[in-house]
Amino acid sequence: MTAPTPTAGPSAALGAALTAEYAAIWAYGPIGVRLTGAARKAARDAEAAHRRRRDDLVLKLSTGGGTVPPDRAGYALPFPVTDPASALRLAVEVEERTGAFWRAAVAATTGADRDRALAALVDCAVRATRWRRTAGITPLTVPFPGRPA
Repeated sequence: MTAPTPTAGPSAALGAALTAEYAAIWAYGPIGVRLTGAARKAARDAEAAHRRRRDDLVLKLSTGGGTVPPDRAGYALPFPVTDPASALRLAVEVEERTGAFWRAAVAATTGADRDRALAALVDCAVRATRWRRTAGITPLTVPFPGRPA
């Protein structure tokens, strides 16, 4: 998942957010297998949330005249996930990167689409904060979720 680029309009921004959701869902596979207990449950819950967003976006784009970008068979991870610590770092990164796509969609949309994008950005920011807390990463929050550091 790379950083979002300016898009041509609302449908393109939502399509880009959909590609981020695809990648997030994929990444939670390697994350979940390295975690145990409550952290594994949190990873399952996060993956389920991303699946709901994906399904909502596919429906929105396919019935609203937009283009549904295809999912890929796999995605490159930014670093190897070999233990719980690296799994938690990846979970934070997944939420931050996905949030960046939703932040771009907030700027490109209006009305219900903007509400959808803002809710998704907030969800990503909250999950990233929870993952930071679980991993013992400080600070727990960032000043502008979805914005590159």
